[in-house]
Amino acid sequence: MKVDPVTDERDLTALDDPDLVRLMAEEDPAALETLYTRYSRIVFSFALRILGDPASAEEMLQEVFFRAWQQAANFSERKGSFVTWLLSITHNMSIDEIRKRQRRPQRADSADPVLMLTNVTDEGPSVEDAVVQGAWNEEIVRALDTLPAAQRTAIEMAYFRGLTQREIAEELGEPLGTIKTRMRLGMRKLREHLEAQELGLG
Repeated sequence: MKVDPVTDERDLTALDDPDLVRLMAEEDPAALETLYTRYSRIVFSFALRILGDPASAEEMLQEVFFRAWQQAANFSERKGSFVTWLLSITHNMSIDEIRKRQRRPQRADSADPVLMLTNVTDEGPSVEDAVVQGAWNEEIVRALDTLPAAQRTAIEMAYFRGLTQREIAEELGEPLGTIKTRMRLGMRKLREHLEAQELGLG
């Protein structure tokens, strides 16, 4: 990639994500660097949750931002936030990597990673809807860590591995009803946490 020395001298940190993505689509390396600094930690953490080891997550981090660089012109602010788009790329590429390792999640062919959680039912505004609306960001990753271990495990198995509730029950050796209850309660707690953070779920 050709580096423009004039561009490199500019301070782009005050620009918002859409402006930076537009510059990145024009092959501005300083915009890419700014976005990398802003979001590399969450992308690494997200990839690590899926892939399970730091070396693979670090490699995935580089691949995700290279993909974002290549596809920057495809980003649409109307469809959601940049971080949502970036984490969707991370999710899809990480699941593809798992599939290459012959650990095929059954639902990994979904174009929308939010659909990985559609087997979880609950009343009221859903976490899935929040993701679609662009609220999937670092706060949601942190919110998962606030759940009791049993609830977090079930939800992560559904999202990060693409397992159904029945498959989760079989793998954990728990009754299906128990898993359904854990996931319902976990999703409710996630939503409550996000509402408390004023992410516009209501």
